[in-house]
Amino acid sequence: MNPATGYTAVVSVSIITALIGFYGLRISRTTSDFYVASRTVPPWWNASAIGGEYLSAASFLGIAGLIIVSGIDALWFPIGYTAGYLMLLFFVAAPLRRSGAYTIPDFAEARLASTAARHVTSVLVVVVGWFYIVPQLHGAALTIRTTTGLPSWVGAGSVVVIVCLTVVTGGMRSITFVQAFQYWLKLTALAVPAVFILLQLHGGGAAAVPAGTEFFPPAGPPSGAATYGTLSLMVALLFGTLGLPHVLVRFYTNPDGAAARRTTLIVLGLLSVFYLFPTIYGVVGRVFLPQLAARGIPDAAVLLLPGTLVGGLGGDVLSALVVAGAFAAFLSTTSGLVVSLAGVISQDLLGGNVRGFRIAAVAAAVVPLGVALGTDSLALAGSVGLVFAFTASTVCPLLLLGIWWRGLTDAGAVAGMVAGGVLCGASMLLGAQVGLGSPWRGILTQPAAWTVPAAFAVMVAVSLATPGRQHPGTARFMSKLHVPERPHAVPGQVR
Repeated sequence: MNPATGYTAVVSVSIITALIGFYGLRISRTTSDFYVASRTVPPWWNASAIGGEYLSAASFLGIAGLIIVSGIDALWFPIGYTAGYLMLLFFVAAPLRRSGAYTIPDFAEARLASTAARHVTSVLVVVVGWFYIVPQLHGAALTIRTTTGLPSWVGAGSVVVIVCLTVVTGGMRSITFVQAFQYWLKLTALAVPAVFILLQLHGGGAAAVPAGTEFFPPAGPPSGAATYGTLSLMVALLFGTLGLPHVLVRFYTNPDGAAARRTTLIVLGLLSVFYLFPTIYGVVGRVFLPQLAARGIPDAAVLLLPGTLVGGLGGDVLSALVVAGAFAAFLSTTSGLVVSLAGVISQDLLGGNVRGFRIAAVAAAVVPLGVALGTDSLALAGSVGLVFAFTASTVCPLLLLGIWWRGLTDAGAVAGMVAGGVLCGASMLLGAQVGLGSPWRGILTQPAAWTVPAAFAVMVAVSLATPGRQHPGTARFMSKLHVPERPHAVPGQVR
């Protein structure tokens, strides 16, 4: 790839992102603007912003890379990422918006009347957010290294600098504009080159698919380990989506619960359209760039396919578009995570004002940058899947039981979150030390199938053992979660 292509794409996206972010500064005046955009974001706009932050490096680059390496088994990732929003629609979106909280720890404290539950939730949210940012920075490093030849740290550092500038200047109001734009940029950046690639393949010539090519060769009967791995992955993706802090904070920006549900429905449509294209890149990459798997960089397939198959000036233009979309993916997801983490850190440690939000935003971005610079990149989709497993084992049980079960107590919530976090984290660490041939490796590296039920079981058991710790205001708060908001008053109307 021509380095000028990479430079042009990255600089263009960075400038546009900064300009949109600075525009948000003009209308971000209050604390509510910085935290939840004053709860005035309409469904279509909010859905586009959610799509912008949810479709991360794992979606833009990682799914195609996994398809090159794993074949048809990798298709469970886009299915799980999308289906997780059905869980949000049915169980979380509207009640969470009605709770009136700014952050997930705010919800935990309001529901359980417990500062201990709030602190534990805050720690878990920050851990989840930091480990979700790291793959975005790894993806930026891979993109910069592949397209320009610059050192990896340039990509990660650029993302952090740009995100800090946009978040610090305008908060949630500013990031909403940025992420909505970046969803449509990402969709265009994948869709347009994919169309040209398919036309090139259909037209024959040097890029024609060789006769007799099997994109997904027949596999033998599934083994027990493979079945368990698929089941555990789906549990992680379905339940993990419910606990992602940067996604959940978006529902606080809707005007009401009905708007939150409409937002979720629109997101389902936007995700379904988007995930068609990484799948196309992965399937084509299995034929034309299989060597990327041997070189350990299958995630680069999306970046390299337009130049490889189209070539010439057209290939350079399409490559620039893909690089721009990839960089937008890193920026939008990282900015959403930094906003959500800044809200939590500021509320708990820095007084919850605008100045505290800005200080917390810098801290939320700098810490994962240090981790990213000191670690090697895993497969992007796989590393994000581990984050889903962790949040499914910790934050998700708190939300589901907190919203739908009156019997949840603060002791039960804390015990369940701690148990899920310890089991899941320890399992991943042990799994990394187990040899490839061990029957325990799959169980430890894909722990969601047993750590999620364990977290729910501990939370329920301890709550049943401590009924006296239920707060007297639980019934009133539960009614607030589940009773639809009254319509806005009309002048002269008796309420």
